[in-house]
Amino acid sequence: MHPLFDAFLAQTAEGQQSPITALLPFLAIAVVFYFIFFRPQQKQQKQHQAFLQGLKKGDEVVTQAGLIGEVVLVEDRVVTINVGGGIKLRVLKAQVAGQWKENPQPEAKAEKK
Repeated sequence: MHPLFDAFLAQTAEGQQSPITALLPFLAIAVVFYFIFFRPQQKQQKQHQAFLQGLKKGDEVVTQAGLIGEVVLVEDRVVTINVGGGIKLRVLKAQVAGQWKENPQPEAKAEKK
């Protein structure tokens, strides 16, 4: 057997453990999970909600379906976006994934001679 496992068994066989000390490893794991998984997700959800509340006419957005367009009208639950060619789509506000930021192409630098 592994030496750590032997030490654990020796410690538990030695005397009575209080229930609190038996739960400490589980509590530590729960705290780690909270800070690694749940807290960042909650923070991201709050940022997305703030983004949706701040939507205004003229913003370039991308939907969860991958449609890119300019916001034309913002209503309570629905956003109307212009996807080009005069086509306007009504999309649920919750389906707007984020702001569209097209990556600017790096300008070709002229070689100095």
